[in-house]
Amino acid sequence: MEQLKHECGVAMIRLLKPLDYYEKKYAIEREQSQTGLTSAEREHTRPKVKYGWRYGFNKLYLMMEKQHNRGQEGAGIASVSLKNEPGTEYMFREKAEGKDAITEIFSRVTEAMKGELLMGHLRYSTTGKSGLTFVHPFLRRNNWRAKNLCLCGNFNMTNIDEVFRFLTSQGQSPRIYGDSYITLELMGHRLDREVERLFQEAKEQGLEGTAITDYIDNHVEMANVLRMTMKHYDGGYVMCGLTGSGEMFSVRDPWGIRPAFYYRDDEIIALASERPVLQTTFDLQAEDICELQPGQALIVRKNGESHLEQIMPAQQLSACSFERIYFSRGSDRDIYQERKRLGEQLTPAILKAIDGDVDNTVFSYIPNTAEVAYYGMTDGFRKLHGEVRTEKVVWKDIKLRTFIADNSERNDLAAHVYDISYGSLRPHQDNLVIIDDSIVRGTTLKESIFKILDRLHPKKIVMVSSSPQIRYPDYYGIDMSRLEEFCAFRATMALIEEHGLWQLVNDTYLACKRELTKPKKEMRNCVRAVYEPFTVDEINQKIVEMLRPDDMQAPIELVFQSIEGLHEACPNHPGDWYFTGHYPTPGGIRLVNQAFINYVEQKLKKNI
Repeated sequence: MEQLKHECGVAMIRLLKPLDYYEKKYAIEREQSQTGLTSAEREHTRPKVKYGWRYGFNKLYLMMEKQHNRGQEGAGIASVSLKNEPGTEYMFREKAEGKDAITEIFSRVTEAMKGELLMGHLRYSTTGKSGLTFVHPFLRRNNWRAKNLCLCGNFNMTNIDEVFRFLTSQGQSPRIYGDSYITLELMGHRLDREVERLFQEAKEQGLEGTAITDYIDNHVEMANVLRMTMKHYDGGYVMCGLTGSGEMFSVRDPWGIRPAFYYRDDEIIALASERPVLQTTFDLQAEDICELQPGQALIVRKNGESHLEQIMPAQQLSACSFERIYFSRGSDRDIYQERKRLGEQLTPAILKAIDGDVDNTVFSYIPNTAEVAYYGMTDGFRKLHGEVRTEKVVWKDIKLRTFIADNSERNDLAAHVYDISYGSLRPHQDNLVIIDDSIVRGTTLKESIFKILDRLHPKKIVMVSSSPQIRYPDYYGIDMSRLEEFCAFRATMALIEEHGLWQLVNDTYLACKRELTKPKKEMRNCVRAVYEPFTVDEINQKIVEMLRPDDMQAPIELVFQSIEGLHEACPNHPGDWYFTGHYPTPGGIRLVNQAFINYVEQKLKKNI
């Protein structure tokens, strides 16, 4: 499939013991691992410098590498030291761009950056904004330790215009118009107010000088700050932060759209976007790890005490199903089984597509994310038929670089990102069933995969998607924002034109315009109306017409997962707005209506 970009991955660590504790403990473990060596050999291999301060950074590095799937445009880390004296730096940050950003930033880490609080971020942009300026974490400086704030997150806010207007109405003037910077300023403003509240409280108690500072640092209530900040937002998010005084927090959106998992023991507290990251990094079982719940925050105080706090009331659960289908690591215990079920549930529809001719069918998959669904699909056929023929038909090569300037020649080279196993099918005799996790834009199918599969001369190609038809944009952190990007939408609009149903388009356009005049909580998704005249099969057939290369010989049939099958396979992640248009938040509904208005108006401009 076409690579989708997901914003983003987070990692946090709070070391609960003194830094030299980790040096002593893990030095003992190193020595135990050297059993059998002579004393001279042990002395030779023993580190000559204390590396206890590296323990946290090593764990953070591993957590970030294990989430590299979530962001390859940039990365950043931050640390806070609780021990540094006034006049010395205590809050550090490093950022870099590019696919090697993780390696680059950790190569810059020195002992001067040591700290008990560590935070990391991996970025994929869904806003089109790139450059080091937009790489997380974001840092707000102040001479009061408690007013220093460092933020990162996996989020996309759908009402940033409203929040911007609120900020400016308060007299603030954010330097950059973007959800990350505006969130930093809004939360920073609330943190300032919290510090000022504590200052007055300390004065009323008769405290003076540094005693006031100590009082503030030890009594910051991040729950107050989060409640006053996050109530303004509509969107999907996991927001993470550190303060200069030693507070650490992570808060999840009230609908549970974006995921977060955490682990606590007497040595560390750690949080990540995915559960297997914590399992691998700290050698844990799935049962050791908890999921942050919708609207909930994990808050760690300066003294290391941690607690969960309900920041906003939980709304109807809308945990993202695309996390399960594609974005999250398939090594998660539950995701692995869910992806297998997604594949197995397609067995009856595939059997129909090949007219029951299993003996003359080869089963395969598009690497790499569809592999687990492929195992489920073949398991389903084995239950029905016994042994089936499986082959690794498609290979994904490295992304080709080209110096060719001519567009047509460059496109021809780009079409060879995928290759095939020659001789894996009996020409003109075997059907080829090939599964992918999703079909979004269809560009890769048209320009690469269908063309190269046709070289094997299959009797028929059955292209299978383990997800349903993607019909609607995502506004909660995935780079799917325009309706015309989706082959299902383009096919539907082509059907509308063929059937002379342009009145439906006009009616939908006017309905969307009316919705935008309503209070946001009363809006409904009017775009759903354009799909109503057509069946899934009709849209499938039109997609095939659109994506089929002109010179292709083999017939093609598409098989998509059903909505019912999706929910049966992923029962705890009901967020399906990509497929159904049922957005969980008012901001999503507003934006999809606006997207249809934009589509129609752009079409009208082209026709003038």
